[in-house]
Amino acid sequence: MKIYWAGVVAALAVSLGFNGLTAEAGCYCGAASYNCCPATACQPVSCYTACKVERRTCYRTVYDTVYEPQQYTAYRTEMETTYEDRQQTCYRTVVETLQRECPYTVQRPVFETSEREEQYTVCRPVWETSYRDCSYTVRKPVFETSTRECRRTVQRPVVETVEQECRRTVMRPVMETVNRERCRVVMQPVTTMRTVRQVTGSWSMQSVYVPGPTLPTVVKDDCCRPRICMVQCPGFTCCKPVYCPQVVEKQVPCTTYCPQVVRESCPVQVCRYVPEVVVTKVPVRTCRMVCEQIVEQVPVRTCRWVEETVNQQIPVRTCRMVQEQCVRKIPVRTCKMVSETKSISVPYCVTKQVPYTVTQRIAHCTPKQVAVTCTRQVARCVARQVAYEQCYLVPTTVCEPGGCLSGCESGGTTVQPSQPGPEQQSTGKPVEPQPEAGPVQDPKPAPAT
Repeated sequence: MKIYWAGVVAALAVSLGFNGLTAEAGCYCGAASYNCCPATACQPVSCYTACKVERRTCYRTVYDTVYEPQQYTAYRTEMETTYEDRQQTCYRTVVETLQRECPYTVQRPVFETSEREEQYTVCRPVWETSYRDCSYTVRKPVFETSTRECRRTVQRPVVETVEQECRRTVMRPVMETVNRERCRVVMQPVTTMRTVRQVTGSWSMQSVYVPGPTLPTVVKDDCCRPRICMVQCPGFTCCKPVYCPQVVEKQVPCTTYCPQVVRESCPVQVCRYVPEVVVTKVPVRTCRMVCEQIVEQVPVRTCRWVEETVNQQIPVRTCRMVQEQCVRKIPVRTCKMVSETKSISVPYCVTKQVPYTVTQRIAHCTPKQVAVTCTRQVARCVARQVAYEQCYLVPTTVCEPGGCLSGCESGGTTVQPSQPGPEQQSTGKPVEPQPEAGPVQDPKPAPAT
């Protein structure tokens, strides 16, 4: 092996020398340099061995774990409820209300009314009337009416009417009848036949299975421990109406309207306007003002004051108080208490027990075993071949075309790689690894679903 790696290092050094590369000390981590060596000294003196990389495709066996479903029968305990009617005598409390007489004494007030005399003094007013002389002087107005003349000049309007000629041009309409050609579109009916599909069918009754509800039930597992699981109750079958369609084709006439252009001549009235001069007489009304003098009699009212004496007697009323003795009777009310005996009915409650019969329904739970089909996953090992690449280093002897300087007679032969074993020659593949001896343990089965 040491000789082999020495040859590899020598071959690398010679190839670097032939390619003209500079072997510096720094490039070889401080190794010796050959820059000072003459060119003739760097020529290969003998054949060298090189390594060639070859790739081969090999196969290895890989074992996969596959889980397969397996059916098994398990038993679970279901509790069935039965009911039993039982008669039981019970007692209820009944309350009755009774009356009893209770005497008691009360004090009743008795009122008596008497009168007593009382004297008192009052002051009575006495009114007296006297007159007093109050004369005064007043001034009374006296009105007198007289007439005087008032002259003024006014402008009186005078209206005059004069006729004037008025000329104007008007457009008089003249109606004429002219024949014109008019186009109109008429819809012509066209009847064609088309195929129409009509869906007909009938109703039929179909049986449908309705699953029952899922209820929680207490069952025992493999270790006889109770657990709660959902149990599907038995379902029932019902009839459901189903509609069965049927398609029928038939020919149906279809009428469509196509447009068609029709030309026709029709009379048309045309109106044109002709200018015409019209002369009319228009009355013109003018107004002029005429001066006129007017004399009016204007009344004038004058006032003068006249003094007059008025005599007046004013009554004066005076009041004086006169004392009088009066007697009045005052009612006096006295009260005294009188004892009386009375009785009252007092209600009281009496309790007693009344028996009655009650029917009770008692439930009993009866266990029973029910077979259930469950599915579990069972593990199994399956072998398969996986391809991979493998690299080999094959040694090869390389010689120069001019011959070997050391005088080797082989002239550059290639060393063949080592021959494969009899198993590799027969199949062309490396020996597959075998599994270890010993029983294969099945993995733990999956829990039941």
